[in-house]
Amino acid sequence: MPQFFQNKRLMIVLAAIILLVALLGYSLRSNRNLSIPEQFIKDTVSLTEKVFNKPAQLIAGLFNNIADLKDTYDENQVLKSKLDKYVELSVREKALEKENKELKDMIGIKKSLSDYDTFQATVTIRDPDKWQQIITIDKGSISGIEKEMAVITSKGLIGKVKNVSKFSSTVQLLSSSDRTNRISAKIQQKDTVFGLIEGYDVEKQALLFKRIPSNAKVKKGQIVVTSGLGGVFPANLPIGKVEEVVPDEHGLTQTAYIKPQADFNDINHVLAVKRSIDQPQKGE
Repeated sequence: MPQFFQNKRLMIVLAAIILLVALLGYSLRSNRNLSIPEQFIKDTVSLTEKVFNKPAQLIAGLFNNIADLKDTYDENQVLKSKLDKYVELSVREKALEKENKELKDMIGIKKSLSDYDTFQATVTIRDPDKWQQIITIDKGSISGIEKEMAVITSKGLIGKVKNVSKFSSTVQLLSSSDRTNRISAKIQQKDTVFGLIEGYDVEKQALLFKRIPSNAKVKKGQIVVTSGLGGVFPANLPIGKVEEVVPDEHGLTQTAYIKPQADFNDINHVLAVKRSIDQPQKGE
């Protein structure tokens, strides 16, 4: 009897499997109409798929966009870093080219001053509050620097040594407002015109070439150089060009506005110049 029930159960299971397979095959036929329960199940599954699939796609797309943005940001950072390095190298290269040119020009100036002792120096300090007054250079008495030496760039005269310590010196610029800051100068023409560089017009950014005789014919564009009369400064160091000439208030002399040959806002390398032949130390 137990064997009969076991066989009966097996028969029922097999029959259920066959019926299920038959129903599945019948349901998968594409050319038949779905029953109402089948339609309900199909619509429910389709709606559920739409409800869950769309947000899933949006979320997946969002993560993809975030990943793309991060990749783009990283690429931009790399490019920016490379660009910054390129700009830095370009600026450094231009600075080195400028410095090399200045030093080459200095060598040329030094050769032209064979009658004088010259000392190459570099500007180490320039106080913004005294920008037009003084600069400090890295050479002092131990290097042979002395007071009242002329100081020039490759373009022209910028001032004279004011104070000297062992390893550095202070240079008073031609643009200094100090009333004692005077340089003997001249205009080279058929009849040489002498005068004094004393003072600086900040508004016009021009040196004042004073005490020019009233009958002297001075024209715009003429070159003003050191006269060398004092025996301290070398003669014929370029100072600048005449921009304008005006008579003084009494009409006895003239004053010329001189545009400096050297750029007073860009002073890096200089030469301190001293005559080799001993001469009295007079003021220029």
